[in-house]
Amino acid sequence: MKDPLHGKTLETILNELVAFYGWERLGEMITIRCFTHDPSIKSSLTFLRKTPWARAKVESLYLFMKEHPPS
Repeated sequence: MKDPLHGKTLETILNELVAFYGWERLGEMITIRCFTHDPSIKSSLTFLRKTPWARAKVESLYLFMKEHPPS
């Protein structure tokens, strides 16, 4: 089975999530400060690159988004 994250950068994943859910909803779904207090792609990437558990949550949500597109 092909890895669905293969070739996707963390920045691309985060940009797609923000475009789909918006910062407010994203902060409700994954409660981390970089999503709930003055969010930005840059600050979020910095945090996610240093925090494996948070990155795993973001990647998991991305896969869920791709597997369950809105009808």
